Amino acid sequence: MTTHTLMWEARATEGRGADLLEWTRTRATELTSATPAPLRTELFHAPQDRVLCLTWWHPDDAPDLPELPEPPAELITRAVHRWRFESVEVL
Repeated sequence: MTTHTLMWEARATEGRGADLLEWTRTRATELTSATPAPLRTELFHAPQDRVLCLTWWHPDDAPDLPELPEPPAELITRAVHRWRFESVEVL
């Protein structure tokens, strides 16, 4: 099945990585009750206090998919990066 994947990535201000991760976790959890809701959601933490959220969506749900918002300015060093992908193949 082809899916749509939304990628959301933010970099926390120094020492605020755990706060950004918790903020992102809360917003991602809220998506589970949205209509449509993601098929799957994963959170990642990386060096330099980066937080990544990937959400997978049913192909019929595009193009108007709900996205995570911009975090409060005091939590991030720059604007959030967002990309949309469409699944090509599962190996």
